[in-house]
Amino acid sequence: MTIQNKRIFASILFVLISVVCAAQTQPPPPGIPPPPGLPIDGGVLIGVCVGLFYGAKKLVFNKN
Repeated sequence: MTIQNKRIFASILFVLISVVCAAQTQPPPPGIPPPPGLPIDGGVLIGVCVGLFYGAKKLVFNKN
């Protein structure tokens, strides 16, 4: 091997080893959980009220 080939080979090995080392980092710790009692269905009551209003309107103003 010539000196030029050795330098290219050494550079490629250095880059590959650096990529492998960078890929072995630890993932960050998980975040804190949300506080208890957080509502996940806050708009259900509004949706039911709108649906009841729409249904009553259709029943009252139905011209058929």
